[in-house]
Amino acid sequence: VLVEVDGQNDEFEIVGTLEANPAIGKISNESPVGRVLLGHKAGDEVVVSSPIKTIYRIKKIKYHYIN
Repeated sequence: VLVEVDGQNDEFEIVGTLEANPAIGKISNESPVGRVLLGHKAGDEVVVSSPIKTIYRIKKIKYHYIN
């Protein structure tokens, strides 16, 4: 997920809890940011309030399917 936060672009890969590693951009689907981003589409703005209110504007979503 490519997002814009405070005028800066940032990219996350939303993964399961066991795969999460924020240092390399992999955030958990159970984290505050991961949980809020799920279910939205490009162009949406979502608000994360933990502990500071931050607005994330979703710019692009890529899906990776593993068989």
